[in-house]
Amino acid sequence: MQTEVLYSPAYATAKLTLAAGEAVRAESGAMLAMSPGISMETSTQGGVLKGLKRAVLGGESFFMNTFTAQQDGAELYVAPSLPGDVVAWPINGTLYVQSGSFLACSAPITVDTQWGGGKTFFSSEGLFMLRISGQGELVLSSYGAIHAIDLQPGQTYTVDTGHMVAWTEGIQYNVRKVGNWKSTFFSGEGLVCDLTGPGRIYLQTRSTDAFLGWLVPKLPTQSSNSGGGTLGGLLS
Repeated sequence: MQTEVLYSPAYATAKLTLAAGEAVRAESGAMLAMSPGISMETSTQGGVLKGLKRAVLGGESFFMNTFTAQQDGAELYVAPSLPGDVVAWPINGTLYVQSGSFLACSAPITVDTQWGGGKTFFSSEGLFMLRISGQGELVLSSYGAIHAIDLQPGQTYTVDTGHMVAWTEGIQYNVRKVGNWKSTFFSGEGLVCDLTGPGRIYLQTRSTDAFLGWLVPKLPTQSSNSGGGTLGGLLS
């Protein structure tokens, strides 16, 4: 599989060029377009229980699509639902990915959920994250641009939990308050994650939690729709 990322970093898409017989697994709804000579099969990828676990605990779709090329040079375009970046990451081993960032991968790679332990209880990644393992090409997406940081042994970076995308298996991490409880609730930073190398981490320059926190208060309420605003609702 040859991967070319187009239109990065604002509205990125990935162009996947496949050899005959090569297969790619993609998140449900990720397919943007494809050339002739590609067949598609939809399944739970591992059975009903694994599909449920991935959907309920990992935040991904219950079904995944498998695209198989019938001829050399077949092209498949995949794109995320949110505006942002896409990165192609060759892997040979295991890495951990935040919910919603998986886009596509080579067929030999497995996508499963992983218990994150109590230290992730208050983080935006939740108690479970995606555990992606195998050898091949992995395509991840983000909300905003993606920034990679390679950590040396013992080197530590502190990252807001809402900006994490993925990290390699060798990374040690710990979720904590940014300061005292007052700072946590009123600083706008919330909880942070200390990540210690060796390994690579991917960050996203925007946070979906922060965007929703800005958007939701601006949405019209039922009273404003039916009564001409708050005053109209009181007078009706």
